[in-house]
Amino acid sequence: MNIEQRLTETFKRKGAGPFLFVGSGFSRRYLALEDWKGLLSRFCVMGKPFEFYLSSSDGSYPMAAKIIAQDFNTYWWSASEYAESVAANSGKIVDSTSALRIEICRYLSTLGAKNSKDSPYQNEIALLSGLNVDGIITTNWDPFLEQLFPDYKKYIGQNELLFSNPQEVGEIYKIHGCSTKPGSLILTSEDYFDFNNKNPYLAAKLITIFVEHPIVFLGYSISDENIASLLRSISMCIGKDNIEKLRQNLIFVQRLSESEQPSVSDTYLTIDGIQIPLILVKTNDYSEIYRALAATKRKIPARILRYCKEQMFELVNSSNPETKLAVIDIDSVQDKDNLEFVVGVGVKALAGGEIGAVGYDTIEVPDLIHDLLYDDKNYDPDGIVNSVVKRVGRYTSYVPVFKYLHAMKIHTREQYDVSGYELEKWVDLDLAKLRLKTYAGIARGKRHQSIQEIIASCTPENAAAVIPFLPEEKIDIEELKEFLILHEDKVDPDISNYASHFKKLAVIYDRLKWGWL
Repeated sequence: MNIEQRLTETFKRKGAGPFLFVGSGFSRRYLALEDWKGLLSRFCVMGKPFEFYLSSSDGSYPMAAKIIAQDFNTYWWSASEYAESVAANSGKIVDSTSALRIEICRYLSTLGAKNSKDSPYQNEIALLSGLNVDGIITTNWDPFLEQLFPDYKKYIGQNELLFSNPQEVGEIYKIHGCSTKPGSLILTSEDYFDFNNKNPYLAAKLITIFVEHPIVFLGYSISDENIASLLRSISMCIGKDNIEKLRQNLIFVQRLSESEQPSVSDTYLTIDGIQIPLILVKTNDYSEIYRALAATKRKIPARILRYCKEQMFELVNSSNPETKLAVIDIDSVQDKDNLEFVVGVGVKALAGGEIGAVGYDTIEVPDLIHDLLYDDKNYDPDGIVNSVVKRVGRYTSYVPVFKYLHAMKIHTREQYDVSGYELEKWVDLDLAKLRLKTYAGIARGKRHQSIQEIIASCTPENAAAVIPFLPEEKIDIEELKEFLILHEDKVDPDISNYASHFKKLAVIYDRLKWGWL
């Protein structure tokens, strides 16, 4: 049995979806980001090499970071190359480590999806960006994971996680901090001291995840002290007698050494005399792991499940609960405030009695989008607007209609008004509704870019969500068409968890290409 088959079986035996636990090797693999030594060396610009600071710290990287930060603080205030940053950030300095934290974060903020375009692992990144894992835990500071999973809610640092109510689905836990908050970085020896003191509380917060979910460790050595410390705390929480509950839940992915062959095996990690069972995967091809994860994906996107759980939590804890029963288009759910409480959401089979035109009752939205892009289906436009659009669009507004109205010589609103067709749900769709609130921050940072620049600097999923924020005059429809053709398979929800993003783009293209003047 190969790696993909073994992991697929393991994931399918579990009732809950997988979590990723991501370390620094992940960013080195996909962004070519330096290791800790390389990152700290980048800021050893004061005349002494990194090795001086490391030897002065008896080999302790956190202690070396503290000493570097102190020297860097003195240098930063008067260095010409940091003058612009000093002017912008001097009010944010709270101690001798602040300047180094700020500059590390400024550097990391320049990395992400754009850098991954140069990665030799494009196939793996494409698989990653389409995964629907339940959540991610990471010690990484850079923003790449948020760009790969932009719909996921982010918790930064231990405190934010400890004093919140995470739903354990559709979330990213950045337990060592994030480049968007310089003060959150676990960087110096004092930071690690505080972090380790709170580790038992963090372990207690995460224990349900570790017991109920498969955890796939990526970018860590099996001997990594950060992982060992957390597993030590978790094993103390559940007790030695219950440690077997972790069997088949902990999956470590390791790169092959020069003489090794790909393999998957059951083994143990011994921590303080306690043997913790785990699955050890050795491979240089991570696409095997990602395909196994994709094989067990949920039908409903993780963000929708999180909204439902958040709303249920608020309902249960409210002294005056008000509920609303509704049928809602799953593509339209942007956050938990769309409904006071979602009773059910998903794909509903149509009841009998709604019979489309003969030969048209099997046409679905992906078929219409294919015809929109290639114009090769030879559909009868009257049959499409009278039968298909109303059937496939019963629970969604994201259906192309203007192409077929144009084919029937309906080129203006006035012509439509006298036509007798009742397509207002799709014809009058407010394009502002195509903009997901969760992407507003990303879109603001790209508001001056062209559609070509956005496509070049983002994952396809991110680009599909950001393009609707552009003014219509900035959208090159031929570029948009090429982008949709390249990613046509992603309009199918059975293939992509971000199908709604691409369907929205198709609606925009339909309107820009065939819409009324």
